Amino acid sequence: MRIASYQYQGQVQVGQVSPDGQSVTAFAIDASLAERGALALIEHQDWRKVAVQAQSVPLSQVKLQAPIPKPRRNVFCVGRNYHEHAKELRDSVFKNNSANVATWPIVFTKVPECVVGPHDDVQLPHGISEQIDYESELAVVIGTGGKNIRKEDALAHIFGYTIVNDVTARDVQMRHQQWDMGKSFDTFCPMGPWIVTADQLDGTNTRVRGWVNGQLRQDGRTADLIFDIATLIETCSRGITLYPGDVIATGTPAGVGMGLNPPQYLQPGDVVRVEIDGIGAIENRFV
Repeated sequence: MRIASYQYQGQVQVGQVSPDGQSVTAFAIDASLAERGALALIEHQDWRKVAVQAQSVPLSQVKLQAPIPKPRRNVFCVGRNYHEHAKELRDSVFKNNSANVATWPIVFTKVPECVVGPHDDVQLPHGISEQIDYESELAVVIGTGGKNIRKEDALAHIFGYTIVNDVTARDVQMRHQQWDMGKSFDTFCPMGPWIVTADQLDGTNTRVRGWVNGQLRQDGRTADLIFDIATLIETCSRGITLYPGDVIATGTPAGVGMGLNPPQYLQPGDVVRVEIDGIGAIENRFV
């Protein structure tokens, strides 16, 4: 099932996208709950029994929002989680890290307020950073919470998957000892276009691609993750309780702007498209 959050005729709704992707049917939930997007369903123990309205509307008539417009807390993110991406940046942000990339995952966060919709503009923070980069990523949405989740049990805790662009201010990222500030500017986490439930997608083996102005820059498979999805859930839950609706971005393939020779950072008017097989695509203009 594909679950979307969207605006229609001035109201925020949460709905089920049709199998052909042409229409969406709203769930019959209170408007106050719909404001929370898919969280309203994720936190509902019997969400599959929630009724839907009788009439569907064409997807072309709605404005898609991030499926979780404001996560309940920071988005968990993972750095250098594809071997080729770790190699392309080993002389930059990773130069002071251990040479063994497979020791422990690098985990950082993005603040909830940086999340925007799948087609919203991303604001370039001129005067603060001139090195804005893109990172195409598969994101895991937790369905069943827990603490100290075992790797062998981890996939059963997944509600579904979505797409994020982990937009990054590289100069700010390198300036500080931690990455949160360079990752958390307003609008720096486009998300969507919806959540695909875990029974409809094998997130452990899907294709992640990213384009800048129509040029393919990134192309990888999640089967090539250094730390697989189950390991990431196990790691993030070590001593920390994960809650339904928590989001874990799993890392980006090689081909980011910083890794090019010379580096190519985003400029006003650039359009970045991120597509993941089995989910769909998000596309955002940088302004």
